[in-house]
Amino acid sequence: MKKNLYDVVIVGGGIMGCATAYYLLKGDRNLKVAVIERDPTYSRASTTLSLANVRVQFSLKENIQISQYTIQVLENFEDEMAIEGEKPCIAYRQQGNLFLVDLYGRGVAKKAFELQKDLGCSVAWWSPSEIKEKYPLYETSGIEAGTFGFKDGHLDPHAFLMAYRAKAKFLGADLVTGEAAEIGSVKGRVTDVRLSSGHSLGSEHIVNCAGAWAAEIARTAGINLPVKPVKRQVFAVDTKVKPDSPLPLTVLPSGLYFRTETGNLLLVGKSLEDDPVGFDFSWDERRFTESLWPELAGFVPAFDTLKLIRGWAGLYAVNTLDSNAILGEWPGLKGFFLANGFSGHGLQQAPAVGRYISELITGKSPALDLSIFSPKRILEEKPLSEAEIV
Repeated sequence: MKKNLYDVVIVGGGIMGCATAYYLLKGDRNLKVAVIERDPTYSRASTTLSLANVRVQFSLKENIQISQYTIQVLENFEDEMAIEGEKPCIAYRQQGNLFLVDLYGRGVAKKAFELQKDLGCSVAWWSPSEIKEKYPLYETSGIEAGTFGFKDGHLDPHAFLMAYRAKAKFLGADLVTGEAAEIGSVKGRVTDVRLSSGHSLGSEHIVNCAGAWAAEIARTAGINLPVKPVKRQVFAVDTKVKPDSPLPLTVLPSGLYFRTETGNLLLVGKSLEDDPVGFDFSWDERRFTESLWPELAGFVPAFDTLKLIRGWAGLYAVNTLDSNAILGEWPGLKGFFLANGFSGHGLQQAPAVGRYISELITGKSPALDLSIFSPKRILEEKPLSEAEIV
């Protein structure tokens, strides 16, 4: 078996893997880092199939701080990722996120809003009349309030990923096309990543950034992660009535969400309890016409006439314990680091998490303490509390 030796081997070349590689090499160009990705076209990657939303509107302090760092990074991202004068274009648009609140959710939303304000976030609490004034197409009956994040927004996920990938490669990362088949270990320490091709990449530091496939990779090391691949569907529609200005990502109390997309289309989706678990990328237009459209038209009556243009399905890597990230070294297996279970928030958390994992590996004091997401809570079955809508 041929073995190449590295300081760090990263399994998964999506946004989390490439961001981690970038931060490792930004800190030390002498490190030898490999990033393994089985599909460099990224046709089924959660990153490229994402709506690529970035928001500070969480109810857990550390999640808010992670997003604050991401927004800070995005403000200068294209300059930072430039290679020999060539800058990427990630089409970052801060068009806001509007979370609508009903009577049942008012208390939780108010508490989260106050925490966001205390942490310095640019957010506002809007009354139904204020929402109606800004977005006259919305039917606000039954809505108690809305929280709006002025710096929230979205970007081009493929361009975002390619920028990190290209910069990591420029700094010296080896981008390896292959399928990780097994994590090797001896006496409680990782030794290598064995590929299905028969090659082996040796290292004392291995990072699981496999997204929806994270549990499969961990299982080869004898570790059971509570991470499941859950299918989520998104639909692009062309409405007969066009808003006067782009609509922010708007989230109803039920979890239905929509926002304006390039070309004056509308993207619509909703996570449901019966979303299938597994690696299924099919999409069903009946889900939109029979379930989502009636609810959408109930909130925006003008959207009762529209045309379904297309749809797609991607995977959330859902942490079934608490829907929050699992970050850090796994207790009992030295050198095996996890960046898993983001439950739909991975893209927006990649900058802070990539930096954090690189700091743990290189022994630096973390710029942002994310120890609350330690894998230790998985073993202890102690979930974090995050009142989430999406």
